[in-house]
Amino acid sequence: MKTLYLVRHAKAGWEDPAQSDFDRTLTKRGHRQAEEMSERLRKKGITPERLISSPAQRALETAEIFADELGIERREIVQKIEIYEGGIDALAVIVRSLADEDNTVMLFGHNPTISHFVQWLTGKPADAMDTCGIAKIDMPIGHWREATEKSGTLAWYEYPEKE
Repeated sequence: MKTLYLVRHAKAGWEDPAQSDFDRTLTKRGHRQAEEMSERLRKKGITPERLISSPAQRALETAEIFADELGIERREIVQKIEIYEGGIDALAVIVRSLADEDNTVMLFGHNPTISHFVQWLTGKPADAMDTCGIAKIDMPIGHWREATEKSGTLAWYEYPEKE
């Protein structure tokens, strides 16, 4: 059994109109969202063996907040540009290439791709994920390479309290 947590980055802003999309940072609200959601996971006893993030600033900041709360070294976060640049196929390649000794993995990405990936993995329609929303996907597979369309079940979906 493999478990994949898909996390949409927390709320980001456009403070500087000249700033690139890639360099957008979390807002104060985004920091609160990431702190709230990572604390929820810690209280549930969830500690993934691997964190994988888009290198875009807002996703990486979200992953770093989660790492801090879950007791994982920030340097352990694996950055994959394909999460930022690619679609469902790119995410599928990343998941299929995961090491089998990692049974629980958390991936931080962007909409709409992260929401579409939830739908692809579960075969169930899903709404667009909220900022810092987390989808837990249970996958009754022995090897990550077996991850295919409809190979998972949405165990739960949680998102931050509305402000």
